[in-house]
Order: sequence, then structure tokens, then C-alpha cells
Amino acid sequence: MSEQHVAEQTFRVVAQPSSHFAARVLKGSVISWWLLALIGQWLFASYIAVRYGGPVLDGNYAAVNQGNHIMGYQPGATTHNLVYFSHILPAILLSICGILQLIPQIRQRWPQVHHWNGRIFMTLGISGALTGLYLTWGSGSRLSDVGAIGITLNGLLIPLAIVLAWRYAVARNFAAHRRFAVHSFLLVNGVWSFRLYLYGWFVLNQGPNGNTRYLDGTADIFFSFACYVVPMLLAELVFWGQRQPNAGRKWCVAAVVTLGALLTLIGIVAVTMATWWPVLTG
Repeated sequence: MSEQHVAEQTFRVVAQPSSHFAARVLKGSVISWWLLALIGQWLFASYIAVRYGGPVLDGNYAAVNQGNHIMGYQPGATTHNLVYFSHILPAILLSICGILQLIPQIRQRWPQVHHWNGRIFMTLGISGALTGLYLTWGSGSRLSDVGAIGITLNGLLIPLAIVLAWRYAVARNFAAHRRFAVHSFLLVNGVWSFRLYLYGWFVLNQGPNGNTRYLDGTADIFFSFACYVVPMLLAELVFWGQRQPNAGRKWCVAAVVTLGALLTLIGIVAVTMATWWPVLTG
């Protein structure tokens, strides 16, 4: 046996465990982000249920305007109000069920639960995008045209990603389906991420910095795009890292995901303490 062959065999023996451990670390970093997202999503769902669901069940529709929406309930504006509540209230179910679609054990052990939960998420996701676009440009529920561009693009991309996820599922191309299903989840939750980024930014800067009351400041516009572009880029980075045989690349991706999880934690704590927790405990 040549010295070169011995060296190659030795490298494989050493490299394989190293790559396997790096893959476990990468998986752990993704799970950490998922756990934080689960907490943040369910806190958000609880907030919506209390702030908006409670008054609607009581018939006190005007009370939802305490949520400080740009245009909330408008007495006499039947079409606007129907679209408004059709946009707000389903977010409770989206936030509770959407995050569960990312659990592979549910898909493997209870495929019917995964399929029907996915159908509900896709239907409500598209409905939320269309009603959001109507509220922004039909009802005029925006603070500025410039500040609304990023979220508008978000709303336009949601149906596209969901349709692609559905088409790949029907074609049984599950790798592509998984990819676009993840992007659908991130796009649907763009407004949730925007809240995290904005309030996290306030905490890190100890106040506004590049923000205006019309959400058209430099930081506002950046976050209106970053709230879905950054998570989608991070997801693509994870998909790429999972395919890499090189342990070093997996470690780098794990480090980036861990940083993203840390920023997510900061955002969740910031927005919870500023807006969600006072409502939940009030």
C-alpha cells in the first residue's frame, strides 16, 4: 500500500467524524432558532387573540384600535372592516400552526396532519397576503408610499412561493417542496420579523436611529426588505451548508445561524416587553 493511499485513508477516518459532528452542530443551531421562533410566534398569536380576538368576540369592535394599527376598525366602512378582520384574526392560526410545519417528525409520523396543516397554512397565507395588499393600497393603510414598498413586495412574493411549494409537493419533488415551503413560512412571517428587527434595533441603539414616525427612514426601509430577504438568504445558506462535506463550511454556517438566533432572541424579548407582554398581563 502506497504512502499516498495510507494518507488518504487516514484523512477519511479523521474527516468523517469531524464532518458528522459539524453537521450535528449545524442541526443544533437550526433547532435553536426554531425553538426561539416557536416561542415568538406563539407569544404573537396570544397577543393577537387577546388584543383583537377578545374584543371581536365581545362585539366591541372599536376596542381593537387600541392596537395602534394605521387604520383599524372604521365605523360604517363594511368592506374595509371585513378585509381588516380577515387579515388580522387568521394570524392567530398561522402563528400557531405554521411553525409546526417545520418539524420533520410530524411529517414522518403523521403525514396527514402535515398535509392538512400545510393546506391551512397555504390558504391563510395567500389570503393574508391579498388582504394585506388591499389594506395597504386599497384602504390606504400605510404611513408612506416609500415605507410600504418593502412589505408590498413581501405580499406579492407570498403567493408565488406558496404555489411553487404546492406544485413541487404534487410533483413529489420533496427537496424542492421543502425549500419553497420554508421560504413560504419566512415570507408569511415577514411582518412578524419586521417587528423583531425594529424593536431589536431600538434596544441595540437605545432608541430610534434612522427611523421616522412614517416608517420611511433609512433603517425603516432597510428592515422592510430585510425582514424577509435576510431569513430567506439564511435559509439558503443552511440548505447549502447541509450539502457540504467539508466540516469547516458547516461550522461557518452554524456560526451564522447562531448569530441569527441571538438577534432573533433580542428582537423577541424587545417586542414582547414593549408591546405583547403588557397586553397579555393587562
